[in-house]
Amino acid sequence: MAIRLVHGEDELAEMYDINVTPFIDVMLVLLIIFMVAAPLSTVDAPVELPVSTAKPQPRPEKPVIVTLKADLSVLVGETPTTIEQLGSAVDMATRIKRDQRIYLRADQSVTYRELTRLMNALRVAGYLQVAMVGLEGDGRAATTVTPAAADAPAGASP
Repeated sequence: MAIRLVHGEDELAEMYDINVTPFIDVMLVLLIIFMVAAPLSTVDAPVELPVSTAKPQPRPEKPVIVTLKADLSVLVGETPTTIEQLGSAVDMATRIKRDQRIYLRADQSVTYRELTRLMNALRVAGYLQVAMVGLEGDGRAATTVTPAAADAPAGASP
């Protein structure tokens, strides 16, 4: 509450103004609390993800396939290599065409960490269009295209 003093009158007159500063402070604190708490509430939600029903992409005549086996050995086509030498091996297979799509196959027992390590090696080498090869529900090979590769025009060849 604010008080206005007037010289000449013995009585104090009150001003009826609402001080909104504490209200704004409380609202900002609540906003920060909800911004911190909201992501934490959705992390541990149990979900069963659906099976992909996307149509498999047409396979090119000579695809470059990188395979990560269960023993963590890496193959480019049929040629064994290491993750450290993956960039040069893929360069030889693609003739340094970094816009060419790379097909990535991995054994189901390979950990997410190792698969990410392999994909990071491809990214560092300059290959951003990576398609992951998996099996459909009936056991046939299916290809899932990553979002970076999905940005390519529809008529573009891999």
